[in-house]
Order: sequence, then C-alpha cells, then structure tokens
Amino acid sequence: MKTRNRKHIREVAVSQFKAKCLALLTEVSKTHTPLRVTRRGQPIADVVPPSAEEHGNSWIGSMSGRMEILGDVVSPVIDPRTIEALND
Repeated sequence: MKTRNRKHIREVAVSQFKAKCLALLTEVSKTHTPLRVTRRGQPIADVVPPSAEEHGNSWIGSMSGRMEILGDVVSPVIDPRTIEALND
C-alpha cells in the first residue's frame, strides 16, 4: 500500500506496538515512514510523522526578541482614587 509521499506503510501487530512503542515512534520520526498498527490483520491505527508545516511553524516563542517593553507595565494606567468602586 502506498501513501501520499509514496513510502510503504509498515504493518505491526498491536501486541508488538505495545511492547516496542517508544522505539517504533522514534523510528517513524527519524525515517518519516508511516506505521500501521493492526489487530488480527485488521488495521486499527496509523502512526504518521508530523508534517513539516506543523513541526517547523510553532507559534510558541515566534515573537521572541521582537518586542520591547517601555515604561511601567505593573502599575495601574489610571489613578486608583478615580475609580468609584474603590472609594466605598
């Protein structure tokens, strides 16, 4: 069976996947070859490597070093004495 990227999907029994899960996931990550998990010959799950766009374009930390904090960011913007709810 062929996938989109024309690599063969290796089939592994669920019992073997359970026993060697971390090693198999590392193999999928390194070789970028999908893995099909089967139970009694019937496919139950496909393990696929992450796509390049998901892996390389994380938004976490994407703005690092691009901003500068100016002034006091902790103090209130307005004088607390002007807030009516605080005057009771």
